[in-house]
Amino acid sequence: MRASLSAVAPGTALRDGLERVLRGNTGGLIVLGTDKTVESLCTGGFVIDVEFTATRLRELCKLDGALVLDKDITKIVRAGVQLVPDAAIPTEETGTRHRTAQRVSIQTGFPVVSVSQSMRLIALYVDGQRRVLEDSAAILSRANQALATLERYKLRLDEVAGTLSALEIEDLVTVRDVSAVAQRLEMVRRIATEIAEYVVELGTDGRLLSLQLDELIAGVEPERELVVRDYVPEPTAKRTRTVADALAELDRLTHAELLELPIVARALGYSGSPETLDSAVSPRGFRLLAKVPRLPGAIIERLVEHFGGLQKLLAASVDDLQMVDGVGEARARSVREGPFPGAIRLAFTGAVRPAFTGAPSLERYA
Repeated sequence: MRASLSAVAPGTALRDGLERVLRGNTGGLIVLGTDKTVESLCTGGFVIDVEFTATRLRELCKLDGALVLDKDITKIVRAGVQLVPDAAIPTEETGTRHRTAQRVSIQTGFPVVSVSQSMRLIALYVDGQRRVLEDSAAILSRANQALATLERYKLRLDEVAGTLSALEIEDLVTVRDVSAVAQRLEMVRRIATEIAEYVVELGTDGRLLSLQLDELIAGVEPERELVVRDYVPEPTAKRTRTVADALAELDRLTHAELLELPIVARALGYSGSPETLDSAVSPRGFRLLAKVPRLPGAIIERLVEHFGGLQKLLAASVDDLQMVDGVGEARARSVREGPFPGAIRLAFTGAVRPAFTGAPSLERYA
């Protein structure tokens, strides 16, 4: 669906042609691809095989029939054809044009665009799924609302992530703290995914939105994986959850489940009981080591494997760090002095754990 939306997004020649058809009040049915299956559904019409342009699309849609384009949307292969899909394919549409579009998209696997003359709307069908193409102004309005929500959630994420870093240095982390950060990371990721859909749908009109989104979510996905790598419980005979399993489980949580910290804790591999939420856990050190400038991932792996946890890393001297393969004096000093920028250093002056105020609201995303 995302690839098909990008093909009909504002700024593309196809979208220009569809807008012309809509303004001309003629309607149309366009198949975005051709193969033997599509050919078998076509009867009548004309084989023209000409270069695609928006004006040609508009003129050919005046014919009482469908158009077939190549999958790259560079040529108009056939025009004025009657499409005869399998009538046994189920459809919930009522209009003849829309019923045909949905069935053809299911039978051929190619996207099909239907321009309604009476309803004055453009509908895109991909594998039977229907998406109505909206005006850019309406999409931008919703996208800006989502972006404002993302900014608020990202600000709160930065706060809880900074608190987690301070607690890690003092070795005061609990399952509740980890779950709160994982919860916020997942919320931010989901809102960003929704905005990314808007960016695709907006085409050239979404360039500024795309820049804002990239700036806001920079580092969120790696941070999500690093948190899980730091805190996923060690596998046992009864519990064998891996990092990939925990990430997949977080992804499967519904919005309502994501609001519950015990459920988030279970997704990470903990029991999720009130006692477990307040139990202490220690990070392995992946997350803070990733903040050290110019420290390769392979060296981080070796440091974590050698020392086994963040507290031992913090207690290690420069000489101890140099015992790890690939860690010279410069890197050892960088690791010793570098992973605690800015507010994280407040932990050394006595960070105070903030009171947990309960699960946040996902507003309309819940």
